[in-house]
Amino acid sequence: MDMSTPFHTVIMGLRDFLKECFSGFWDYETPKVMVVKNRTLGVIYRAVQFLVITYFIWYVFISQKAYQDTETHPDSSIYTLMKGTAIHGDDILDTVEYASPSEGGDVISTLLRREFTYDQKQGTCAEYYNVQNANCTKDTDCIEGEVDFDGHGRRTGKCVQYYNQTFKTCEIQSWCPIEEHAVVREPPLVEAINFTVFIRNYIHFPKFKVLRGNIEDSLDRRRSKKYLNKCHYNEETDPYCPNFRLGYIASHARETFSELCRTGGVIGVFINWDCNLDLDPSYCKPTYSFRRLDVRKDDDNSGYYYRFAKYYSKNGMESRTLIKAYGIRLDIIVHGHAGKFSPIPTIISSVTAMTSVGICTIICDWIMLTFIDKNEVYSERKFDEVIKEPEDLIPTDLAHTELSYMGSFGSNHSDLSDGVPL
Repeated sequence: MDMSTPFHTVIMGLRDFLKECFSGFWDYETPKVMVVKNRTLGVIYRAVQFLVITYFIWYVFISQKAYQDTETHPDSSIYTLMKGTAIHGDDILDTVEYASPSEGGDVISTLLRREFTYDQKQGTCAEYYNVQNANCTKDTDCIEGEVDFDGHGRRTGKCVQYYNQTFKTCEIQSWCPIEEHAVVREPPLVEAINFTVFIRNYIHFPKFKVLRGNIEDSLDRRRSKKYLNKCHYNEETDPYCPNFRLGYIASHARETFSELCRTGGVIGVFINWDCNLDLDPSYCKPTYSFRRLDVRKDDDNSGYYYRFAKYYSKNGMESRTLIKAYGIRLDIIVHGHAGKFSPIPTIISSVTAMTSVGICTIICDWIMLTFIDKNEVYSERKFDEVIKEPEDLIPTDLAHTELSYMGSFGSNHSDLSDGVPL
């Protein structure tokens, strides 16, 4: 059997296929206007048109303001200052005592509760019993020179009594006594609920050359200073007051102030500038929102606290008081968005809207040809192939018919009514 015959057939078929594809590549396709008088299809067509037009008018142009040029990365500066004085026992606390830093930038913290470990000195003492492998019964249970990074110091190799308890733990070289044994807990600073934080924010949109601040600039210097010394922020009555009570911040972050005094916490203060610069820049005002940022599911790692020490000399030996401070840390986060009318995005959005209306025709054509055109009546009228042949090969009457058909192409509508049998 000659194996070249099937191979030759495949080659010829492939050549004809490529030839047809190449010839079809140069064909020109143009839409044909055909009126289909079908009430169901007409309702679907107008309904889809309505949805597309409504989407672009209401959402794209009105809600998203697609006709505007926008800027979303403005320049911003923040200055914060904590204010307030508290009486804590026999002590008077001012901003130097409870605010860190006393004058800050986008982060400022306030001390709410302290734990003291007094009179610590460099020496040896028993390790805390909750540290891994700290419990022992004899010296061989403790490895000399071993350092547990979850513990408090370096082990001496001795097993000693845990302070006044009956059990023993490994002896360590560290600042003694350890914090967990000798800590003295101070009552919370409940008066801090009335402390205020002053937040001054300026934002600059360089593309539009607009500079705005969260402090009203219409007042003269004297009246402005007097106003700022007395006001507290209120969204309705004092939107330009930059003084925020800690109690106000905690409540709007959906937190209880007593719980924050116990564990501390990190709260985000979000300043949002959403400016429509088609209006006067004076309408560009900030809005504020507050949210707890640290994770509260993990009790061991939630909250906010830090340690520091005060060193002194006692009987010629260096000593210190270790302080563990719980508080509120405020992170000031600024978001800015400004928009102004520009012809370029307007043209782009308008062209996109008009182009998207064409999806209505695509959907209805698919419905018509898939679900309605069971006898292929519509498809026969919708798709025509016109081939120009030499005039000497076309009979006069047929040429007249073709020219008449082509002349009506695009001017007279092909009308399909409900009377066409399907």
